[in-house]
Amino acid sequence: MNKIVVISSDAMVDEDVEIYKEMPSFKRYFEHGARIRNVSSIYPTVTFPAHATMITGCYPDKTGIFSNMQLIPGSDPTPWQWNSSFLHTTDIFREAKKHGYSTASVLWPVTAFNDAIDYHIADYWAQGDEGTLQAFIDSGANEIVAEIIKRHMPIISGRERMHPYRDEFGALCAADIIREVQPDILFFHPANIDDARHKAGVFGPHIHDALKDFDHYVSLIGQALEEKGLLEDTDFFIVSDHGQMDIKRNIALNVILREHGLIETGEDGRIKDWKAWCLSNGMSALVFVKDKADEGKVRKILDGLISEGVYGFSRIFTEKESRREYHYGGDFSFVLETDGYTAFADDYERPLVKALDNKDYRFGAASHGYLPEKGAQPILLARGPHIRKDAVVRKSHIVNEAPTYADILGFSIPSADGSPIKEILL
Repeated sequence: MNKIVVISSDAMVDEDVEIYKEMPSFKRYFEHGARIRNVSSIYPTVTFPAHATMITGCYPDKTGIFSNMQLIPGSDPTPWQWNSSFLHTTDIFREAKKHGYSTASVLWPVTAFNDAIDYHIADYWAQGDEGTLQAFIDSGANEIVAEIIKRHMPIISGRERMHPYRDEFGALCAADIIREVQPDILFFHPANIDDARHKAGVFGPHIHDALKDFDHYVSLIGQALEEKGLLEDTDFFIVSDHGQMDIKRNIALNVILREHGLIETGEDGRIKDWKAWCLSNGMSALVFVKDKADEGKVRKILDGLISEGVYGFSRIFTEKESRREYHYGGDFSFVLETDGYTAFADDYERPLVKALDNKDYRFGAASHGYLPEKGAQPILLARGPHIRKDAVVRKSHIVNEAPTYADILGFSIPSADGSPIKEILL
């Protein structure tokens, strides 16, 4: 039976491949495989919306994933869109199960509680008093996977969401899932390269170090495939979701909305009510307007800000415009696109300009969320029995990835906007 392993290396870009191709795991598993040098992302270039597209083949106006975050004004921290229930479409796991394939996923976004994943460690972490192991069990880990998690828990104990510990833990767990149950498809999402860029900028020696760690993760999974005699029967993919751009400042536009009476706070400073709210996607922002009758007032404020040229955004999209131009739609009213060096905060209290602080990934030395044609571009590497040797393709789109996996496995995803990447397939 055909098998597929997909590793999504968060924020890996084409320039990184020039370094990575000299490393052991590339030479062993991907040399003479296929390479796509420019894999366009979706708008916004943010991890959860992108990874939803990467498993559904659908743009965000279909998937319903508009951000990493949920819309809960004033929440601190803001909950993420962890759950598969946020998805409005089917995905590669559900379609594979219909066709008799066994499925596995490790730390892949927007998969928590997905009952079509047989062996599952969701990208979901303990909330409140919930323990880490229990969180993984509650969100989908079965008894076999729970034992694997316990085996590697010391790596993440007390530092569950820190890199590279999260990624090492995930790679070891993914390798053990391969050894113990040999799933037909396995998806894994390490994010150490993304973390390195957020902390220290898009390029530099820190990326070499992050790529060495990534090489190690690929080797762990490749070695597990070899040990079980599965490598020659497996189509092995490395993909990525977005790049990053360096940022210089961080502006909290909710401060201005509040001063125009659109956000109301109580004596304790907490949100009492809101008419408009700006939700950050890093280098873009969504403006939600609770009562659509207020859209004209909000648009007038935004037009005034953009005319001054100092508030960090270079274009205002209406929801209809972003849907028409980038297949990005939802309950929001406007999208604000960065000027190229500004990120947007969710804060509603002055100062207007916030310090850059990597405690929140959106506001470090570099970030993403901008239009997909900007910045360094994502990639795809592949090698296996269904992959053309030495194929080099200049351009594709992440919306085509899930249909490609489905095509290899012998089925299609009925709702997909994308299509199989025939240029890399035999």
